[in-house]
Amino acid sequence: MTVTRFAPSPTGYIHVGNLRTALFNFLIAKKAGGTFILRLDDTDPDRSKPEYADAIQEDLEWLGLTWDRLERQSDRLDRYAAAADELREKGRFYEAWETPTELDLKRKKQLNMGQPPVYDRAALRLSDEEKAKLRAERGAGVWRFKLDHERIEWDDGILGPLSIDAASVSDPVLIRADGQVLYTIASVVDDTDMGITHVVRGSDHVTNTATQIQIMAALGHDAPNFAHHSLLTGPQGEALSKRLGTLSLRDLRAAGMEPMALLSHMARIGSSQPVELAGSIDELAEDFDLDHFGSAPTKFDVDDIWPLSARYLHGLDFDTVKEEIAALGVPAPLAPTFWDVARANIETRADLPGWWALFRDGATPLVAAEDREFVAQAFDMLPEPPYDETTWSNWTTAVKEATGRKGKGLFMPLRKAVTGLERGPEMADVMRLLQKKPSL
Repeated sequence: MTVTRFAPSPTGYIHVGNLRTALFNFLIAKKAGGTFILRLDDTDPDRSKPEYADAIQEDLEWLGLTWDRLERQSDRLDRYAAAADELREKGRFYEAWETPTELDLKRKKQLNMGQPPVYDRAALRLSDEEKAKLRAERGAGVWRFKLDHERIEWDDGILGPLSIDAASVSDPVLIRADGQVLYTIASVVDDTDMGITHVVRGSDHVTNTATQIQIMAALGHDAPNFAHHSLLTGPQGEALSKRLGTLSLRDLRAAGMEPMALLSHMARIGSSQPVELAGSIDELAEDFDLDHFGSAPTKFDVDDIWPLSARYLHGLDFDTVKEEIAALGVPAPLAPTFWDVARANIETRADLPGWWALFRDGATPLVAAEDREFVAQAFDMLPEPPYDETTWSNWTTAVKEATGRKGKGLFMPLRKAVTGLERGPEMADVMRLLQKKPSL
């Protein structure tokens, strides 16, 4: 059975970069009829906040990315401690006391000598007396996993065959001096305990993956299928990280973006398939395949999604929005007509109240000085509402006969006077919805 997971840290709001990871893992599970786990990486008690954990869940629910199970790493600290004990017993876990400054000096020295800046394993050469002295002077040290210096190989689901020489990588710190369990070991224990079969994440995790494959093997487990998607850049190829603060999912939701437009875009950019507006998540899952994705950085421009969002809205049938329209106060008999007229002229749902206000209360007329007398005469010829589908035609015909105006000189001033707009819906439809007689 296919089991995937999305493991965000509740230290902030999730953004489009996080969404790409969540969506890929969700679609793989959905397509296979498998299980999708939301796993909150909340082992950092200082930075993890309940409000961010709640926000992550709200944002995923807004998108329709529902999970089969919710796990919190803070509930599983005993499992991480047991794994650490097992690694100690196997001689794969050792304590080290270097300060950040000392490590930085070592790296600079290695670079000056043309050597890779990896940890030199000095802690492994300490005697028991030296360890006791350091522990007394500096307190507890960090715990590092001792890598086997061999090539770590796997067939990546997007990048293809990958091979990393473990000797070129520092022995990773798995537990900090203050006892905090780090992502690298927590993720390994969770992935194996929870039977994760596929892990898709950003290409910045490739080195993590190599070390985690060795940690899994040391604990007696096979690795899941790993795949690393490309990272997003800005429209010009610039680093997106500087703009992610304005690209949180809750900001996009507040701006009125439609979930299916966002999902349709994120499921296809960076792939060989064109971006197309999908009608449902099931449709997205059916066509999703990691084989279509490449390693090149993927350009992301939020402005590309807004036309999709508007198209999605324009295609919605009345039953989908009838409660929303009723909440505006649109009378039930007029509601279907209102939606037919308004939907082709809105970019987001937030535009709907403005259109109903126009039909209910009337617009501020847009009238040029030279047209004012003509518009006043035309308004005098317009009866009181209710109006129907023939009102516009009958009225403009009468005005044409009375004033001699025709064509644009007739229709445009009346449109702008009635709606306050230079363009918009068919005027026959507008008149049917007007609740008050227009006036100057």
